[in-house]
Amino acid sequence: MGKLFSLIVLVVLGYAGLYVYYGVAVQQEVEQQLADRGLSSITVDDVTYGLTAPISTSANIAITLTYQGAQATVDMAVQGHPVFSDEVSVEFDGLQALRLGISFGQ
Repeated sequence: MGKLFSLIVLVVLGYAGLYVYYGVAVQQEVEQQLADRGLSSITVDDVTYGLTAPISTSANIAITLTYQGAQATVDMAVQGHPVFSDEVSVEFDGLQALRLGISFGQ
């Protein structure tokens, strides 16, 4: 019973590491594609994806982007696996939310 528990803990820790690294890899890929298109002033604040995204080759993700006082959350589709594959494509799917910051004063 102890070996089974140890195996389960090991698998959970491995998947947790893959889950975190997947988010970092997707964020780097999006930042690279933005920079390639001359949009390096747009920053990626957050990447949200489902629990099964790291084990599939296609996933729908939500990315929060910031540009000067505006913040937008966009849906994107990832084809390929950013951790295990050299061929990865990130495609714009739709706009979820747009927030504009307006400041008054000197």
